[in-house]
Amino acid sequence: MSSEVATRRPRNPRGTPAGGRRPRGDSARGRLAVYGVLALLSVPFLFPTWWMVTSSLKPAGEIFAFPPSLLPDSPRLDAYQRVFEVQPFAAQYLNSMYIALVVTLGTLAVSSLAGYAFARIRFPGQNALFLVVLVGLLIPSEVTIVPLFQMFNEWGMIDTHWPLILVPILGAPSVLATLIMRQFFIAIPHELEEAGRLDGLGRFALYWRIAMPLARPALGAVAIFTFLHSWNLYLEPIVFLSTPENFTLPQALTHFVDAYGGPMWDVQLAAASMTALPVLVFFIAMQRQFVEGLAHTGLKG
Repeated sequence: MSSEVATRRPRNPRGTPAGGRRPRGDSARGRLAVYGVLALLSVPFLFPTWWMVTSSLKPAGEIFAFPPSLLPDSPRLDAYQRVFEVQPFAAQYLNSMYIALVVTLGTLAVSSLAGYAFARIRFPGQNALFLVVLVGLLIPSEVTIVPLFQMFNEWGMIDTHWPLILVPILGAPSVLATLIMRQFFIAIPHELEEAGRLDGLGRFALYWRIAMPLARPALGAVAIFTFLHSWNLYLEPIVFLSTPENFTLPQALTHFVDAYGGPMWDVQLAAASMTALPVLVFFIAMQRQFVEGLAHTGLKG
């Protein structure tokens, strides 16, 4: 009897062992409850995408049928074929893809250099200049669209992709990227740069060989922000572009209409589904860097 009492573990009033550990069954049920709540909360965000994809497989008359159906009665891919017949959708898809990639790479280069300079190089008026740069975030793009159009018109760049590349790289999206990179570079210990100087590294070598490899999480966050902004850009393309072969996808989605000017819903939804695919793939591939980048820079969504 005494041996049984000695080996029995004391418990608190709630039945949990005195060591503080809960049984595995309780933790599993807790995780299951959390996953269930998160699944329910995700429904309002996932349902529009589900409706878009499934409706693109329905005939036009079935899309707005009542009561609505979650799945098409007879799935068909006719709308996806008509996307490429109504407009030069392949060329427009390629336009958006290469513009987004060029803008992303250009913004990474400009913002990382500017962020490193503001974080690690001391010069007179540094804080005042950085404040002037941040003011660019407060200016709406609609305010500058007219002078930008006049400027690019004088340069002969209207109906070309140059405005869609230069404005994001040198405009407000790059300012936000510079802020993220600056906050990350500030957190890098000075001892790393001092060790690099002892090895004979110059300023650019310190940036390229020490700071940049450590900044991969911040670069991933900037890449996602920039790619999504360029991919979804709408105002600038409708201002600067007029030839269908030069259109980007957001602009092209508004031109899927019939002979009477009415929307071709099944074709529009098919085009929208194909438009959303690269964004989904890019975010899934970069989501880890995105979360780590925000955590290291101190920014919260």
